Amino acid sequence: MKNKLFLLLLLPIFSFAQGGLLDQIKKDVQKEVQKVVPVDLNTLNGATGNVDIAAGLKEALNKGIEKQVTKLTATDGFYKNEMVKILLPEELQKVDDALRKAGLSSLANKGLVMLNRAAEDATKEATPIFVDAVKNMSFTDAKNILMGNESAATSYLQTNTTSHLYAKFNPVIKNSFTKVGADKVWATIIKKYNSLPMVKKVNPDLTDYTTNKALEGVFKMIGVEEKNIRADIKARTTPLLQQVFAMQDKK
Repeated sequence: MKNKLFLLLLLPIFSFAQGGLLDQIKKDVQKEVQKVVPVDLNTLNGATGNVDIAAGLKEALNKGIEKQVTKLTATDGFYKNEMVKILLPEELQKVDDALRKAGLSSLANKGLVMLNRAAEDATKEATPIFVDAVKNMSFTDAKNILMGNESAATSYLQTNTTSHLYAKFNPVIKNSFTKVGADKVWATIIKKYNSLPMVKKVNPDLTDYTTNKALEGVFKMIGVEEKNIRADIKARTTPLLQQVFAMQDKK
């Protein structure tokens, strides 16, 4: 037994030797060591552990992206989802109230729908950016996420994609406003409100506001799926997810 352990310590020194022989010696030594002290082979054979954890986290994130983000791109994906529905900014709440009191409820409703339509349109740009971020995840990132809090994976994506997503979302939302006529609707809304007596005139940047709200919604829905996978064993629908998140359960 001591001789075989000594050989294991010498393996790096003899790295120039025949690969097949070294592999066989290593396997023999691991078998002998485990007879005496249970050892996680992943600590001796780091590559396997690294691939499993990273692959499991990537699978979980991709599942969240596919399941939740895709929902947001559909018609009413934002508008009829109370968790992420984009409401008017505080500055425009008084605009909405004033229009409704003036008998312009339909115009106010149309303006709100169009904010959400623009977010749904822009979210189609998110998936490839998320996929790149997931691909670039290191083993250290994966390990920290796995053993982190219930939103660690979502936080990782926020840190690594927010600026890129904003740069993609903002022009899409601006174009979407034009495409669906939201720019004209909101220009009419603002003009009518500003023409009312005794009101403080407003001129909000709705493109920036909607962009940030769309990003909030995207990350909120990914967070929902992450918490689901972490807490509900039934949500771990593949052997890899089950294996990797079992490590989290034991922490």
